[in-house]
Amino acid sequence: MKILVVEDNPELANNVVTYLKEEGNVCEWVPTYSEAIDKIVGFGYEMLILDIMLPDGNGLDVIRELKKQRTDSSVLIISAKNSLDDKILGLNLGADDYLTKPFHLSELHARIKAIYRRKNLNGKQELSFNELTINIENHSLMVHNKPVDLTQKEFDLLLFFLTNKNRVITKQSIAEHLWGDYVDAYDSFDFVYQHIKNLRKKILSAGGADYIRTVYGLGYKFMVPHS
Repeated sequence: MKILVVEDNPELANNVVTYLKEEGNVCEWVPTYSEAIDKIVGFGYEMLILDIMLPDGNGLDVIRELKKQRTDSSVLIISAKNSLDDKILGLNLGADDYLTKPFHLSELHARIKAIYRRKNLNGKQELSFNELTINIENHSLMVHNKPVDLTQKEFDLLLFFLTNKNRVITKQSIAEHLWGDYVDAYDSFDFVYQHIKNLRKKILSAGGADYIRTVYGLGYKFMVPHS
């Protein structure tokens, strides 16, 4: 998952980012309201972990900007403020959950996974598509009920495709989703093709169908092959 942490406490932010990266997420951090706005306007994120009290603005205004940009990013508010009004306002603005500081990183991660399941998997731990079954909790793939060994990037790529079936996804979007926004400085995204090639090969070798289509000049699409 691609996550943006908006938090002005460097120690807390570093702990959160380190923990979430160890759990296989692409995670970036900004400490201010203005930097958060620059990020969400210029890049896409599946989730924001958002503090309310920022040195140059209110985190709730970041949610308002997300709505203005019409993005579908999930939002988990983290804040030392524990008033009912803040919670209600944040949730009414579109936040998905609210976690009061201090918190355990394991609880934060559990909340993130729960939000993701609700939004993308109807609350389920598994996502199935024909002969493919992926388990979100243990990051595994089964093809015709047989396990297929994937790297973390290959698993994330497949999950990205499955949750965006029949949509054209650009190479840049895939690169940013899997490696973060710094890939914007790359001259090419040939490494994306290599990961797609490896993922396709593993699924085909396990007896699965070839669902990944190249849309020339645009990117890739995950779809049911024509009979």
